[in-house]
Amino acid sequence: MLGAPVSAQQSSTPPVPLPAAAPSPANATANDVPASDLRKQVAEQGERIDAMRSQISAQIEELDAMKRALAQQEADYQALRHAVGMDVLDKQRAGNIAAGGAMASALPMPAADAVAASAPSTDQAQQPVGQAPRQDTRPPEVAPIFQQPGVLTPRGKVIIEPAYQFGYSSLDRVALVGYTVIPAILIGLIDARQVKNTTQIGWLTTRYGITNRMEVEVRVPYVYAHQDTISREIFTGTATDNAFGSSGHGLGDIEATLRYQLNVGGPDKAFYVGWLRVKSRTGKDPFEVTTDCVHRCVENVINEVDLSATGTGLPLQQPTGTGFWSIQPGVTWLYPTDPVVFFGNLSYLYNVPRNNVSRNILLGGTEYLGKVKVGNIADVSIGMGLSLNEKASMSIGYDQSFVGLTKQNGQTVPGSVKTVLGTLLIGGSWRFSDKRTLNFTLGVGVTRDTPDVTVTVRMPMMF
Repeated sequence: MLGAPVSAQQSSTPPVPLPAAAPSPANATANDVPASDLRKQVAEQGERIDAMRSQISAQIEELDAMKRALAQQEADYQALRHAVGMDVLDKQRAGNIAAGGAMASALPMPAADAVAASAPSTDQAQQPVGQAPRQDTRPPEVAPIFQQPGVLTPRGKVIIEPAYQFGYSSLDRVALVGYTVIPAILIGLIDARQVKNTTQIGWLTTRYGITNRMEVEVRVPYVYAHQDTISREIFTGTATDNAFGSSGHGLGDIEATLRYQLNVGGPDKAFYVGWLRVKSRTGKDPFEVTTDCVHRCVENVINEVDLSATGTGLPLQQPTGTGFWSIQPGVTWLYPTDPVVFFGNLSYLYNVPRNNVSRNILLGGTEYLGKVKVGNIADVSIGMGLSLNEKASMSIGYDQSFVGLTKQNGQTVPGSVKTVLGTLLIGGSWRFSDKRTLNFTLGVGVTRDTPDVTVTVRMPMMF
């Protein structure tokens, strides 16, 4: 039995049982968890998912609101850039860099009027990047209060300007100074104590732009004038005042003017416009009307000899012209500086003398006067214009004229003195469109010889 194999002996021994493994939590099944706890966990996870979805939706709405606010801010920013001229300035900087290198400086910012004028232009919008826009060479528009405009007519355009002016004067002598120059030359004895003069002038002006810097103008006036004189006869000893009235109407003195813009101005740089005006004597002059020598004549007695009934020169009918050709050179200047525009005029009117002048009188036919020379006029004016909005503007200014002596046959006419005329001018303008504008001007005389009040209404229309 000793020789029995070991394997046989081992096989007869019963096997030793292994210990049982403990159950692992990972291996637990759903059957080991209560159903109520499982439903609670699922509900909690669903609530968390719903809360996250609500939070994401709120964040999406907040992002959309932020996008809309950003778009509105971008639009406001672009509008501000356009309002202050940053777009034009960027183009100018690009043009300077292209022309002078990276160190080139930017041009000064244009005025608001220049930006507004250049903004809608399609020509500038289509210019290539790096090319400076064309500079606006026209002076800024202001409410006109003087006879000479500051803005010239564009090339090839026609401006028709109907206008009306009412003027009233009340003086204590006959030597009146009228609308442009002295309308009556009174030669003889002056016995008037008070003169009331009413003048109404309607005119039609046509301007044509030869180039962008040159224009020609023709003005055709129609004049209605009425004069009331309250006086006392001299050399008669009477204490009674007499009233004497006269009227007249008809074509006035036709004028022609040539204007040329001398330079190219800009913001804080003046514009200068030179002009030459020629006035005809197409109106009925003071020597053509008949003077009163029935009710208002005195005899000129020298050495007890009755020479003639010369009269005092008071007309039976009012003249509509001055009776003299006139040449008037001048210059207009405008200086734009934000927010106003300063402007003014400087001119000198030369009246051409007339030879062999005679006047008509009611008694005696005609009276020979010889050579008559009306005094020349130096004029200076200054004003300030302010734009209220894109349609309305107003101006205020002062005009002063220096009138020289009137001479007959080389001698100063008795009673003729140098005269200073001063007028305060207030004007307004309303633009209906780019081609229609209504202008209003009120003039108030500040010196004794100036008309008390003048009211002018004009409406230029471009075609």
